[in-house]
Amino acid sequence: MELAARLAEALAAVMPVEVEPDGAVTVRYEGTFASLRTVTIAEDIEMISVTQVLAWDLPLNADLRKRVAALAQSTMLGTVTLAESGKKGDAMLRYNFPGEGLTERALQTLVLMVLAGGADARRAFVD
Repeated sequence: MELAARLAEALAAVMPVEVEPDGAVTVRYEGTFASLRTVTIAEDIEMISVTQVLAWDLPLNADLRKRVAALAQSTMLGTVTLAESGKKGDAMLRYNFPGEGLTERALQTLVLMVLAGGADARRAFVD
């Protein structure tokens, strides 16, 4: 079974999953939503790319940039970034990891750990 299908199946066992027409998997977790994609970077090396939206349409200011920078340094599984557009910004967590060779249980566990870290980071923006 290809990695994208294995990922969708593994996550569907623990949370609602939407498989997009392009094969991406979309999940919602504790006020966030995430897109997971499989990407082949070389022969026999497939990566899983996670992009989790933590908060959107945040007013850009020095305090927000400072919080994002602190979270970028303290988040263990992923990098918190700020996508700026005009006077607003969207906070996201990005993480990539090799997916081949992981069991379904390992895929579930690793993705849930990443999503939980993103949900923890989200609290810095909405509390």
